[in-house]
Amino acid sequence: MLLGAVLVLLLLGGSAPASAHAALKGSDPPDGTVLKTAPRHVTLTFTESVSLLDDSLRVFDPDNRPVRTGEAGRADGRSETVRATLPAGLARGTYTIAWRVVSADSHPVSGALLFSVGAPSATKAPPTAPTEDPATASLHNLARYAAYGGLALLIGVFVLRAVTGAPTAPLRGLVTAGWWALTAATVLLLLLRGPYERGSGPADALDPAVLAQTATSRPGLALLARLGLLAGAYLLVRRSGAAGGRERGTRVGGIALSVGLALTWAAAEHASAGIQVPAAMTSSVLHLLAMAVWLGGLTALLTVLHRAPGALTATAVARFSRLALGAVTVLVVTGVYQSWRGLGSWHAFTATTYGKLLLAKCGAVLLLLVAAGFSRRWTARWLAAAGEGADDRHRGALRRSVLAECAVAVVVLVFTTVLTSTLPGRAEAESAAANGASGAAAPGGSTASSSLVPFDVGTPNGHGKVQIDLGPGRVGPNTVQAVVFGPDGGISTVPEVRLTFTLRAQDVGPIDARLENKGGYWGTEDLRLPLPGTWTMKITVRTTDIDQVTVEKDVRVGQ
Repeated sequence: MLLGAVLVLLLLGGSAPASAHAALKGSDPPDGTVLKTAPRHVTLTFTESVSLLDDSLRVFDPDNRPVRTGEAGRADGRSETVRATLPAGLARGTYTIAWRVVSADSHPVSGALLFSVGAPSATKAPPTAPTEDPATASLHNLARYAAYGGLALLIGVFVLRAVTGAPTAPLRGLVTAGWWALTAATVLLLLLRGPYERGSGPADALDPAVLAQTATSRPGLALLARLGLLAGAYLLVRRSGAAGGRERGTRVGGIALSVGLALTWAAAEHASAGIQVPAAMTSSVLHLLAMAVWLGGLTALLTVLHRAPGALTATAVARFSRLALGAVTVLVVTGVYQSWRGLGSWHAFTATTYGKLLLAKCGAVLLLLVAAGFSRRWTARWLAAAGEGADDRHRGALRRSVLAECAVAVVVLVFTTVLTSTLPGRAEAESAAANGASGAAAPGGSTASSSLVPFDVGTPNGHGKVQIDLGPGRVGPNTVQAVVFGPDGGISTVPEVRLTFTLRAQDVGPIDARLENKGGYWGTEDLRLPLPGTWTMKITVRTTDIDQVTVEKDVRVGQ
């Protein structure tokens, strides 16, 4: 049934337009072009609407000095474009364009391009651009994980108490932890929103100007709304403690708050941009609620079985089991739709990072379903059993199977969180199609170098080394050769090798080297590195249709 649903969705929607997560679709001047006369403006076009930052477009001259451009705006009022005017009389040589924008789904994206006036040239000194502090990204990711976990606990405890009449005492610590985790994570996400978009350090989180801009942005408004809903949830939790969680008013309020909290995610993530936004928003809310009911409810059930094993009857557990089955059905239906919307084709399952993460998540969900099947079996045996000894035996077996479900559920939550910040396969494919004929440019330069980088995809014979030869390793035109060696030390033929260059110190990149299969090795003669410095090479080696790994290596690029 699941495979059939996927096939129908793909056949019905295979030619749909853009999806969430903006990707660069084109530029004027085109990337890598050599112009006879200097352009008067720079225009970037993306696969979806984007928001602008104070430094969305930075241009550097052949000496890597900032070019004084006009304020970044739109081309003909189109929200998917960024345009800035250039001063008259640009000198001959190569110019670097560094850009950073925020997707309609709230994720920042960045990159770099170059163009030349008259003839290409080398550059002499790196621009003094701010360094992106990795602490911001790490804290932001941790807060997102905590937010998902807190939501699952809050809703899961509420549902378990409403359905089974579970006692308050064993769950009080769990619901308190869920509320505090979600509240603290939301505050942290609100403070880090500005630095996250700008690529700056956590110290900017308390900048009044940055906070003011965050508070008026769509993601900021969604986070503020979440805090307001959490205040209502706090009052509801205190009231439900006295009402036992089964009073009609408490149940209605809990349902309303749960839907509202889920909406704050849908309004600021992938569902809010791309195709079929109303359907995607609805699907996202249902998917998140079903996840919280199932996984959060399992955690609450495990807690009661451990702390107060005699508080729940087999009949009460059976009621929750039936609700959990319904939640799983909702997860499957909404998951199939969201998979089609994010991928758009079967090929994207194995050809994009989003698709591979989705396959990994599907594998984890299958394991979760197996564990759930054991839980349902033990619940049925408990119902059919009679006597105190039988109750204890089946209750203990159920506790162990639910513990296994919870362990796998943590893995599912991790994949879910990572997917929300990953470029969907549909957008990646659109960007690649739009830019297939153009080369990617970025800063760089060093002396010729040869790097031997180990890799391991985690499968039998799936390890080896990849040798990257860069020459001349200076600013300007460069050639790249990539040779893959297998576990026996011999040259190995692989389906794909991808290579990008990022100059993190200047917040420029990533730049795709666009390697081509040369028969026995992968290479290109069209990589231009306009800036000197320490570049990070990201090398992705795909050993089979479904197995790949990405490794990194720093390389110096000189004048």
